[in-house]
Amino acid sequence: MYAIVVTGGKQVKVSVGDKIFVEKLNAEAGSDVTLDKVVFVGGEKAVAGTPYVAGATVTAKVEKHGLEKKVVIYKYKTKRNERKKQGHRQPYTCLVIKSINA
Repeated sequence: MYAIVVTGGKQVKVSVGDKIFVEKLNAEAGSDVTLDKVVFVGGEKAVAGTPYVAGATVTAKVEKHGLEKKVVIYKYKTKRNERKKQGHRQPYTCLVIKSINA
């Protein structure tokens, strides 16, 4: 059984036991999170939502929070001696899927 959930503006396909990285959630590490924006539930009987499947939820455990690898933004204008270097690290939350309730 699998499900497609919406979190952080992105759709993620999950099944029980999967480890996924999503946009940072406001939850403590080690706590449980319920994702209720389920777009599709697949398995023996597939159910598609309009836009979400009514009554379907995905329960996950927050494993950790962290920062992704640094992305370097370098802007450069030729013949003008203009250079600008900037870095960015996007925060994330690591989730382990415990159950899919359809």
